[in-house]
Amino acid sequence: MDLLSAKVKPYPWGTRDAIADLQGRPVPAAGPEAELWMGAHPSAPSGVGWTTLDEVIAAAPERALGVECASRFGDRLPFLLKVLSAAKALSIQVHPSRAQAQEGWAAEDARGLPPGDPGRNYVDDWPKPELLYALTPFEVAAGLRAPDDAAALLRALAVDALEPLAAGLADAAGPDVMATALASVLRWPAAERAGLLAAVVAACARLAASGGPYAAACAAAVRVAADHPGDLGVVALLLMRHEILQPGQAMFMPAGGLHSYLRGTGIELLANSDNVVRAGLTGKHVDVPELLKLVDPAVPVPVLAPRVLPDGIAWFDTPAPEFRLHIVDLSSAFSARRAVAAAPAPSLAAPVPSLALPGTGPRIVLCLDGACTLRAASAATLDLSRGDSCFIPFADGPVAATGHARLILATPAPG
Repeated sequence: MDLLSAKVKPYPWGTRDAIADLQGRPVPAAGPEAELWMGAHPSAPSGVGWTTLDEVIAAAPERALGVECASRFGDRLPFLLKVLSAAKALSIQVHPSRAQAQEGWAAEDARGLPPGDPGRNYVDDWPKPELLYALTPFEVAAGLRAPDDAAALLRALAVDALEPLAAGLADAAGPDVMATALASVLRWPAAERAGLLAAVVAACARLAASGGPYAAACAAAVRVAADHPGDLGVVALLLMRHEILQPGQAMFMPAGGLHSYLRGTGIELLANSDNVVRAGLTGKHVDVPELLKLVDPAVPVPVLAPRVLPDGIAWFDTPAPEFRLHIVDLSSAFSARRAVAAAPAPSLAAPVPSLALPGTGPRIVLCLDGACTLRAASAATLDLSRGDSCFIPFADGPVAATGHARLILATPAPG
């Protein structure tokens, strides 16, 4: 087991408090801190002593990953763990499937785009399904609305230029009509965009003040318009479902799911990829035709409640083979386990909570609160306190955590 030196990504949409506070640094930070990466993606691998986690895995993949994990995913850690903290909206984006990522990566290579070129859509050949777990209320636009719902919102705006679009949605059935509506917005004639945006933002301000069913979505659009002036993504947001995840809830984002994270702090666990195809609300590379090719208007974007193991450890069930997220609250999970025990504790002294952690393959642990000691079957031990993270290799075997702490545990999904 080794402590990780996680990498901070200073994207301009980040907050200046959440990540610094977690790591015990002065708040506010000197600039925006958007993401904290814990993993082995080649663009920002975590430090491990004098080297990096990707190099540790490359030097001994069977020891780090185990034969079963390596046979499923190659000599690559299959997941990437992040803390994500947004003060402003992230780009409207979609992620590719494995086949789409491999095809897109190969096509951009064939065109001569070098790795790291800002014009690339595909920075690696992996898919990027992801799970967002809310630590604070987290506002998102995720998945496309049902056609009748989108039509009702557009008609509530009462913007003349959008009436033909609303009429088409009201009379249509099936999810494909939403992809057509999205394409119409993103391809709006350049000469007419400023007028459309001004009218939509004014209408959203009116609806936001009305307290009606679309007030929250319209308030978000007004706020995003101030952060991204002149961007058609503001109109596209209105075609998407608006949700506010409450702390403890999660959302799974499959390939083809259109989304934009608007504001909040949470944990993001994803396949070990940074493939993002964007359509707006960003200064990075935008490729509307490629996004429209990838977006799946029918794909479900579910809000998930955690499942709970018999020992009280919570986890989220997703179809992604690359990862599984566990939430380990040592004190509460230990109390739950004792409550169902056949006999009371033999001593009046309060025992220190100790739990076996799920998984035996490669694991990453992040300590959100408190402190604990990890003890592996290999006899390795490691102390964690708030803000610390570590990598546990397959070779260390089963691991138990002892102490009073709240932990995030990332593992591959069972094969």
